[in-house]
Amino acid sequence: MKKYILLLLILPFLTNCSKDDFNNNNKYLPNYNFQVNVDMSLPLYSQLKFTGNAVVVTIDGAGINGVIVTNTGTGFTAFEASCPNQALTSCSRLTVKGIIATCPCDKVEYLLYTGQAKTKVQYPLKPYKIQQASADLLIISN
Repeated sequence: MKKYILLLLILPFLTNCSKDDFNNNNKYLPNYNFQVNVDMSLPLYSQLKFTGNAVVVTIDGAGINGVIVTNTGTGFTAFEASCPNQALTSCSRLTVKGIIATCPCDKVEYLLYTGQAKTKVQYPLKPYKIQQASADLLIISN
């Protein structure tokens, strides 16, 4: 009887364990696997050391049209630099001003802290995984 009670107590913990639930699906943007390192000690990325700054990372292999990295003050966010609600075209690369990314195709503005649009759209910005490996090193991947 004790075995059954122990099994009933452990069962909820076993069923709640799952792999990473990171959902990155968008019908306009393909899922490319990549991993890039961003060294914030380099002048190109040094603005990321300060809260509220965003930088477009265009290292070969970083996303589709690059990755927009933002220092939120409590961590970092990384989003695809392509318009999430447009098919890939010559105008589908987001422009960044402050903490706002704008799609030149449809003029939709996205907040770089959350990835959400200021207006109602089908998809938010496509998020990427980001981790801070050291004081100056960020690892971005999909």
